[in-house]
Amino acid sequence: MNFDDTIKLLIVDDEASIRRLIEKEIGSERRIVTGVETLAAARTVMEKQQFDVVILDIRLPDGNGMDVLVELQETAPEIQVIVITGHGDVDNAVQAMKTGAYDYITKPFDLQRLEMIVEKASQRCRLHRENRMLRQASMENPPTRIIGSSPALDRVRYLIGKVAPTETPVLLTGESGTGKTMIARLIHELSARKDRPLITKNCGTLQKDLMRSELFGHRKGAFTGASEANEGLLAFAGNGTLFLDEIGELSLEVQSGLLRVIENKTYRGIGEKQERHVNIRFIFATSRDLHKEVRTGNFSEALYHRLNVFAVHLPPLREHKEDIPLLVETFLTRAGGEGRRVRISDRAMQCLMAYDWPGNVREINNVLERSMILAEGDLITEAALPLELVHKAPAAKGSDSFQSLEQIERQHILTVLNYTNGCRTRAAEILGIGRKTLYRKLQSKQ
Repeated sequence: MNFDDTIKLLIVDDEASIRRLIEKEIGSERRIVTGVETLAAARTVMEKQQFDVVILDIRLPDGNGMDVLVELQETAPEIQVIVITGHGDVDNAVQAMKTGAYDYITKPFDLQRLEMIVEKASQRCRLHRENRMLRQASMENPPTRIIGSSPALDRVRYLIGKVAPTETPVLLTGESGTGKTMIARLIHELSARKDRPLITKNCGTLQKDLMRSELFGHRKGAFTGASEANEGLLAFAGNGTLFLDEIGELSLEVQSGLLRVIENKTYRGIGEKQERHVNIRFIFATSRDLHKEVRTGNFSEALYHRLNVFAVHLPPLREHKEDIPLLVETFLTRAGGEGRRVRISDRAMQCLMAYDWPGNVREINNVLERSMILAEGDLITEAALPLELVHKAPAAKGSDSFQSLEQIERQHILTVLNYTNGCRTRAAEILGIGRKTLYRKLQSKQ
């Protein structure tokens, strides 16, 4: 799951000077600020845009700001509201907090404190929104399933069925593109935590100097540049599942801290004195040989043994090519939707079966997506495939070791089509034939 750092902020205040001040001091490329002066304008702009945080004055020309606060609690409870009250107006502030406001500030207010409140409020909004999306996805999306009936995938299916209901950490190994993220999602769906968040993070995208902070969080002022507190991924995962992809990318220091979390179920954010307790199911994945990484000193031996309690290896696609036809059929059915039935010619399937797929399932999905665009109507022929796949396939059967003129002609047409990225008009011009003639030649041997 991706975390978007952009904060969309709405200011509802009838004093133009306050709107301008907040926009100037709080607004930035990351904080997009919109200002309005009435409740009516606020309702209008919220119908057109999605906001994360609303800074709301209680006393407005056309009504009481509490009315909008109540409406947001019913229609968009993930939006966090920061209420502006007059100095010493404690009753309004207390009532706003009881109604569901995130926090309140009094006029005149401290801009530094307001900035900190906005950041924390946006974090809560993001978390609520992501949890809602996860719940919707679990209801709308079909259950994840392993596509294939080969003995290799039957073995994976058996192991997943056994380990998913437990709390044991799982290590998924295999080349890039073999479906480790999909398997992690399946484990989560089959676990007792299926109604809780599944937080996914590729450790290769973590900033090297901030790995520990991004995982464990930090308090404000814990290090240079820590102008605000950060909860970290462990806190975001809550009582759900945390999937850390490419675990081999973590530094040794962070590996040590992660080992402690797995074993003791506790951790301490940077600069924090109190330990936090976690109740998380861990799933890890790597395309590296961790045993080799341990021998070279790049991976903690203790953590490796803890992760390797239950490892599931995902085989590369070249080792279970018998699953390719079912993969193709499933992808074309899903991508085509209800209004389009896309087929693949025998020769095109022969090309897919002959290729070794170094990018595995991810690569074949990408090739099929491209081929659907270049398809002859609703039929994928070899002309729609990348040239390297066509060249890898065995030659079509002939009377002897030589190709017929028809085969040579067809291969030349395919080469030209690949050169023109599937543009039949341009290909016909290069070949010196009409488009109808080109179509007829392509359809003659599918």
